[in-house]
Amino acid sequence: MCGINGIVFSAASGRRADRGVVERMRDVLTHRGPDASGIFVEGQVGLGHRRLSIVDVAAGHQPMTNEDGSLRIVYNGEIYNHADYREGLEARGHRYRTHCDTETILHLYEEDGARSVEKLRGMFAYAIWDRNRSELFVARDRLGVKPLYYVHADDGSFYFASEIKALLAAGAVAPEVNYAALPDYLANRAPSGEETLFRGVRRLPPGHTLLWRDGRVRVEKYWDISYAEQEGGESARSDEDYVEEWYETFRTAVRLRLMADVPLGMFLSGGIDSSAIAAVMSDMVAEPIKTFSVAFAEREANELEYARMVAGRFGTDHHEILVSPEEFFGALPHLVWHEDEPVAHSASIPLNFVSRLAARHVKVVLTGEGSDETLAGYYRYHKTVYNLRLGQLYERAAPAPLRRAVAAASRLAPASLGRKLARTFVRLPADIEHLYFDNFGVFRRDAQLRLLTPEARERAGALDPYAGVRGYLRASDADSLLDQLLYVDTKTYLHELLMKQDQMSMEASIESRVPFLDHKLVELAARMPTRMKLRGLTTKYVLRRAMRGLLPEPILTRPKMGFPVPLGAWLRGPFRHLVEEYVLGARAAARGIFERGFVRELVARHESGTEDHAERLWSLVNFEMWQRQFFDGEAPAPLAPEAAPFEPVGVV
Repeated sequence: MCGINGIVFSAASGRRADRGVVERMRDVLTHRGPDASGIFVEGQVGLGHRRLSIVDVAAGHQPMTNEDGSLRIVYNGEIYNHADYREGLEARGHRYRTHCDTETILHLYEEDGARSVEKLRGMFAYAIWDRNRSELFVARDRLGVKPLYYVHADDGSFYFASEIKALLAAGAVAPEVNYAALPDYLANRAPSGEETLFRGVRRLPPGHTLLWRDGRVRVEKYWDISYAEQEGGESARSDEDYVEEWYETFRTAVRLRLMADVPLGMFLSGGIDSSAIAAVMSDMVAEPIKTFSVAFAEREANELEYARMVAGRFGTDHHEILVSPEEFFGALPHLVWHEDEPVAHSASIPLNFVSRLAARHVKVVLTGEGSDETLAGYYRYHKTVYNLRLGQLYERAAPAPLRRAVAAASRLAPASLGRKLARTFVRLPADIEHLYFDNFGVFRRDAQLRLLTPEARERAGALDPYAGVRGYLRASDADSLLDQLLYVDTKTYLHELLMKQDQMSMEASIESRVPFLDHKLVELAARMPTRMKLRGLTTKYVLRRAMRGLLPEPILTRPKMGFPVPLGAWLRGPFRHLVEEYVLGARAAARGIFERGFVRELVARHESGTEDHAERLWSLVNFEMWQRQFFDGEAPAPLAPEAAPFEPVGVV
């Protein structure tokens, strides 16, 4: 795992790459690769690399060249099937100097050009400079496990990096809020598609390549998820056939991700996803797996008993850490800087703590990300499917005056029931935007109208936070509503989770691998009929069936918890001062983005305990912290020793 960066100028511009700028970009990414660094500067192009040595530790330094020096590559990731191609490439005359997957990418590119990316199985972001053609080819893995950001300036110059902060270090753009992406962020926790919250900074979408030539850029899609084969002959197969095929593909995905020349472990939450990895992985390694878990002291935010159950079942070398609220909020400013954009998910903070714990023992961890978005693990899926189905029947059967009367009567219901009814077809139109996007958004469209000042609304343009997700909805070839939702979430929500996983683990200089997002496994899950994903109220059906007899029954049957963070109580109580400073404070108000009256009302309702606005307040606190760091130049304080006690507090 590594950090990559680069600059290229058009020949017509007459500009030459500045070695100092390339080095400055590169060294902002030192946490991504503390083991080694490299640089290549030649005329109009400069490439930088920071290395976290995982495979062929002694060799494999980058930027790496091919035999005649015509190609140079900087690469971040792991190609798990690289050895499959080596013999054939050597038979065609290519000479290897290392055992790294990096060389295979280069030689495949020599043979097949842009199409070579289709042969790669793994996670990756890389750039190849072709001296003979004066071209820069950039590629990103199918699901977006590894990040890649870029700036394409008006004069044709092109900057790219693993993290946005490297682009800012190069002066590629001046830090400025991208108001056009603000509605998307406020509703969906992060911008969708290619946009970021920095004006002028874009991200290469997952499953895409980019070709820069003479100042012009062409972005092309090379892979997408197809659900088209799930009907007809596919759906006629038995459940047992699906379970067997899925299980064998999953085992292969796990086995491939054990490729490493350094110590390796896994994050164990006690949920079914990480537990399934532990079950399969324990059968493939000789020594006890090193497992790592994190929790808070608060009982409602502590699931260590389940992690310990799995650790005991498979005899793992288990390590735990408890995070106090003081440590949580003490680390937050530092981690906002590492995430480059506001921290979308509060679970990012404990993820970083457990990453630091793991980094004391291993260099690589396997994690359970991706199962929920491919196998319908979130409860919002079945709620939406039934809500929409019943709502459409209701709208056809009941005339509009009757529906209005029922909606009015529902407002007289007791508070708890009223809040539930407000999120159903009783009060909302029976369409996907209201019952799914708005229903599970942070700041819905109506809330944004009250939140944003007239000036901010004007700069943002149309307040359409779902333009991006609506585009993905149209792009899907899925026939069923469930698969359409899975497709959209894989392109949006999952992408943000993967960026959280990457940034929080790389802050600790540790590589995380995601077996559930092996693209062969994702393609198989997409083709399966929906009954194998969501059956009644049973989520991730095929996974639960595959793990019968392998995992303890409480793990198979327990409800999904996510990672519980007691934000509501913290922001209502001992850490209310953060809301006072970052949400209600004078500096936040002076920016003229959010209406002070609405924000005060939001805070008052949360503090009263009648409403829970923890997610909204979290979003506003992070947004202000982010602006202070990246626009005001306020450096986050380093993690104090007492704020980062990364010693295991318990070993099972």
